Amino acid sequence: MKKLSLIAIAIACLSCANRALAQGFDVNFAFGTLHSAETKYNTTTGFYYPSLRGGLYLGAGADFLLHHNFGIEGDLFWRASQGVYGLQPYRPIFWNFNGIWVPKINKHLAGEVVAGIGAEDVRFYGIVNYSPFSGYTNYASSVHFQGDVGAGLRAYFWHGAFIRPEVRLYLVNNNAEFSSDVVLRYGGSIGYSFGR
Repeated sequence: MKKLSLIAIAIACLSCANRALAQGFDVNFAFGTLHSAETKYNTTTGFYYPSLRGGLYLGAGADFLLHHNFGIEGDLFWRASQGVYGLQPYRPIFWNFNGIWVPKINKHLAGEVVAGIGAEDVRFYGIVNYSPFSGYTNYASSVHFQGDVGAGLRAYFWHGAFIRPEVRLYLVNNNAEFSSDVVLRYGGSIGYSFGR
């Protein structure tokens, strides 16, 4: 009886996986850079606030189309090398959960529109920090809620493989460490669509 139950569960899982792939599942690896407002000087504090611009950003993401061309998407982008904030090394990390729409244009092209929420996690290195959950780390984080919208164009070149130029606008809540709450990321990615 136990073996029969395990076989039934395995068949149900395989059936669901087959249906999921029929809907569409995409993965991608990306690169790009950021653009934001220039460095600003605060006359009250006498401090220069740097801009979140430049640098190579790497990322990864995946989406799952639930109904026709609509689905959910998640991604993570981080600065490939540490920047310098005054004398402090830092690295911004952006993560998001989005709704996605992928309208088919023709056999080899598909659009992509995303919108959702996430966070900007700025990690300042060289600071020993203790948390009862994660233990000791060599950085301190400053996390800010954000909303994002973006668009891309998928160009399929071999089966489900595609390249995608893309642009994303981040609206970061209270981005107090930097010169602007508005950050633009642009770049490209390479990915694969399963169940296309």
